[in-house]
Amino acid sequence: MHCDTLSMLLDEKNAGLDRNSLCVDIERLKESGAAAQFFACYVNEAQFSGYKDPWDRAYEMVLAMISYARRSENAGFGIACSCGDILRMERENRIAGILTVEEGGVLNGCHERLAALYDCGIRLVTLTWNHENCIGSPNSRERNVMEKGLTPFGIETVERMNELGMVVDVSHLSDGGFWDCIRHSRKPVAASHSNARTLCPHPRNLTDEMLHALGENGGAAGVNFYGAFLRQTGGGGSQKDGKEVLPAGIKDIVRHIRYMTDRAGEEAVALGTDFDGFDRDALPAGIEGVQDMDLLWDEMKRAGFTERQIEKTAYGNVMRILHECIG
Repeated sequence: MHCDTLSMLLDEKNAGLDRNSLCVDIERLKESGAAAQFFACYVNEAQFSGYKDPWDRAYEMVLAMISYARRSENAGFGIACSCGDILRMERENRIAGILTVEEGGVLNGCHERLAALYDCGIRLVTLTWNHENCIGSPNSRERNVMEKGLTPFGIETVERMNELGMVVDVSHLSDGGFWDCIRHSRKPVAASHSNARTLCPHPRNLTDEMLHALGENGGAAGVNFYGAFLRQTGGGGSQKDGKEVLPAGIKDIVRHIRYMTDRAGEEAVALGTDFDGFDRDALPAGIEGVQDMDLLWDEMKRAGFTERQIEKTAYGNVMRILHECIG
């Protein structure tokens, strides 16, 4: 449900979506048997602090990434705006790309921008990244920030997204904002790239109560492959008490999938790898990119997951949410 490849490609020379040196490209998606991939248009408002209005500049960057994705469409890849598009492209042996925005602050208090992004093909919006914006507040280790809910504009944004046909994404959002989304959304809500907080106590992860609420809501959480969200010492090799601490591994991914499945239900867990959203040394050992997903399926089988459960986690649960949210 999430990767940051598009934003990386804007800075890459002599590389493209078809084939590159990053974690995700169309050629390897095809080889891995994938049908679709969510591509985030990620922006960090702080990098535009020198501009008169950083959010306006961030919005322009989102439009540039959408344009890049559109120019990348070819016989093997297309932008999907509906479940029908995904199924058609699957029949055509094309990878379906679902475009998302990671940082709802680019709306800058303007719902006309939300409609414009929808018209451009955006079908999921991550309401916040790591900064407070017009919609709400991000996750934080500070309790007063974590308890903040959505702004009035944020609540209206959730309602507008329901009307337009866009998935509301609560990853990165404060706990208070999460619960406001559950209360106000009439459609399933997604946490596109978040793990279980009980297993790894990071504020970016979801509590047991949140996981249960996503299941009740009909939504899903996409398991994030970032080592520091999988286990406390998992963000790359390091030293602790004079002993080497190994990075997270594939078993840690499966541990989160199992735990989240037990709390939210097998209909409410998906994958949100966050490929290309962090340094490679924070990837789980054995995973270098989309070409290694078979290793995860094999480990899930060894852990006792059925073929049906694996298919739901890999594809079915997300398709159900898309059918209910975007049609």
